[in-house]
This record gives sequence, structure tokens and C-alpha cells, in this order.
Amino acid sequence: MNPILIILIVLAVLVVYIIYTYNRFVALRNRTEEAWADIDVQLKRRYDLIPNLVETVKGYATHEREAFENVTRARAAAMGAEQSGNPAEMAKAENMLSGTLKSLFAVAEAYPDLKANENFAKLQQELSDTENKIQAARRFYNGNVRDINTMIESFPSNMIANMFKFYKHEFFELGEDEQAAKDPVKVSF
Repeated sequence: MNPILIILIVLAVLVVYIIYTYNRFVALRNRTEEAWADIDVQLKRRYDLIPNLVETVKGYATHEREAFENVTRARAAAMGAEQSGNPAEMAKAENMLSGTLKSLFAVAEAYPDLKANENFAKLQQELSDTENKIQAARRFYNGNVRDINTMIESFPSNMIANMFKFYKHEFFELGEDEQAAKDPVKVSF
């Protein structure tokens, strides 16, 4: 067989591999960005629900001012962290918000009329649904991050990742020192 033909075949296979691997990286990056956008949508929904929940509880528990202020501050901090786009910063702020929501629901435990209120029950259900969607969006995002990071670190695709400047993504996870935040937000009475 002609050595030039062998070289051309090897080069053609190499070019096809590079194109295929590049396209896989693009697809994984786009899926990861889409998953991040899903988290963003659910967090915004959560941020929109919280003021309604606080106002509903305020009507019944007017002397629990500190709990309301803590939830409001934590919501603002979480919204600020969201603007950063940093998963670690966002996870920390979201954990703080989850903790303050738990305290708000603990306040609500002391008010039987509030627990029976239809608006409160509806907000409670919507928040619970949103928390589940956030958790699913986080799992989807982290799965995509795992896939792209594995490909970036694996040989020989790591050479193509370096050549075209694909970078590793951060997982959206809870810190080890935030054990209390690992407990789900309790919204049922």
C-alpha cells in the first residue's frame, strides 16, 4: 500500500475524530448551560414566592419581626449570589435561605389559624413544588457537569479540550460544613 495513502487515511481519521470530539464538547457545554438556566428559572420562581409567603405569615404573626427580616435578608443575599453565576457562592446563599425558611415555618407552627389559611396552604404547596424542581434541576446540572468534566479530563479528548479552550465546570453542591442545609425545607404541618 502506498505510504502517502496511509498518511492521508490516518490524517482523515484524525480530522474526523477532532470534529466529532469538538462537536461533543459543544453539545455538552450547551446542555450544561441549559441545565444552569433551569436552576436559574426555579430559583427565580422561589424568590417570587417568598415575599408572598412572608406577607401571609406577617398578617398572623406580627410580633415575629426577626424571622421575617432574616428571610428577607437571606432572599436578597441569594438573589445577589445568583447574579455572580458562581455555583459555590449560590449554594451557600441558597442554604442560608433554606435555613431561614425553616425558621419561618417554625413560627407558623404556633398559629393554628395560619396553618388553616387557604392562601398559606397554597403558597406552602407551591414552595414545596419549587424546592423539588430546584433539586431536580441541580441533579440535571451536576450530571451534565460530570459528563463534560470527565470528557475534559479523559485522554485523548483532553487534548482537544485544551486546544479549543473548553474548561471544567463547578458542581452545584452543599458544603460539608452546612449539614443543616442538607435537610429538606419542611413545609408540611
